[in-house]
Amino acid sequence: MLDNLNITLGVSGGIAAYKACDIVSRLKKLGAEVDVVMTKNATKLIQPLTFESLSGRPVSVDTFAKKKNFDIKHISLAKKSDLFLIAPATANVIAKLAQGIADDMLSTTALAMTCPIVIAPAMNSAMYLNEVVQKNIQILKDRGFIFVDPESGRLACGDTGIGKLADPKIIVDKVVEILRPKNDYIGKKVLVTCGATREPIDGVRYITNKSSGKMGIEIAKSIMDRGGEVVLVKGLTTCAIPSYITNIVSVETTKQMLKAVMDNYSSCDVIIKAAAPSDYALEETFDNKIKGDKLVLNLVKNPDIAKEVGRVKENRKLVIFCAETTNLIENAKKKLESKNADMVVANDVTQEGAGFDVDTNIVTIISKSKEKTYPKMLKKDVANVILDEINLL
Repeated sequence: MLDNLNITLGVSGGIAAYKACDIVSRLKKLGAEVDVVMTKNATKLIQPLTFESLSGRPVSVDTFAKKKNFDIKHISLAKKSDLFLIAPATANVIAKLAQGIADDMLSTTALAMTCPIVIAPAMNSAMYLNEVVQKNIQILKDRGFIFVDPESGRLACGDTGIGKLADPKIIVDKVVEILRPKNDYIGKKVLVTCGATREPIDGVRYITNKSSGKMGIEIAKSIMDRGGEVVLVKGLTTCAIPSYITNIVSVETTKQMLKAVMDNYSSCDVIIKAAAPSDYALEETFDNKIKGDKLVLNLVKNPDIAKEVGRVKENRKLVIFCAETTNLIENAKKKLESKNADMVVANDVTQEGAGFDVDTNIVTIISKSKEKTYPKMLKKDVANVILDEINLL
């Protein structure tokens, strides 16, 4: 969801600094790279080693620390960051930023940033409600800083009132909202199939195809980036699936994939058949390894998963894929009709930069009222084009 995005987390010296560990963990699980900058006071509450273990990156505390690699750290972080989050933010840090004071690593880094800056205050209620603090917060809001307001509750000092750091989930959700602003799939549940199925021959051999699962996984990632819910039915894949995609049904054969799809389709709004299920299975399989100078295999037709879904889909949207080596458009239109699909994504796998096990694709998207060919693009961009076109059906 936050793949290939860099987030810098500033941790200042409030008792809620320990909650920043949860924030780092959540951001990492969403695929982000996280750099942590701490004030010296924050290190008295929690050790930098904790954040280094969670983020897998060195923590910056001292502006003038000796460096193994020569770079001006606050500038290099500012250049690489897609977002700067300060959580917890004390009254002291908020005041420094409002007045342009840069006297430590955190404040220096913050004032060098050109990306969005998100501030999550945490302090005693009397401090938070103090007129000076509220004026500093307003100054920063007027300059475009984004705030995640503190919650009310029992504070570290024993008082009850506003000033408690917002829940780490709420803070991370705000980060996602800023970095992934397109939320047009909120409330939608999509079933996506990906990868190849494989049909056993004997105890060691099977029939399969070249599908890597990359296209289907990119579609699943994009759905979640845009606020949707995913059921991922996966066959054999050769690429990693992000940890935030948790509703996964793993299958091996085409018949198993058919069952998984039919078990789950009714709860979904859209079914996207990006997998490459094997069209044929062995008429007879063998438990032990077959030996001999010659081997003859008798194949039988597997069930057509897309056609089965097309028969029962009712008002759900069915999107299918058509990978061909000849007569691409003609074959794609035939599949659109014969499988009762709403849209077909067609690609000629003989074209350079298209097809299986590459990061790019060249597709023609065909519906009953539209046909459009797109230039070669990354599969993650193709995924978003497909989702855009589904919205127009």
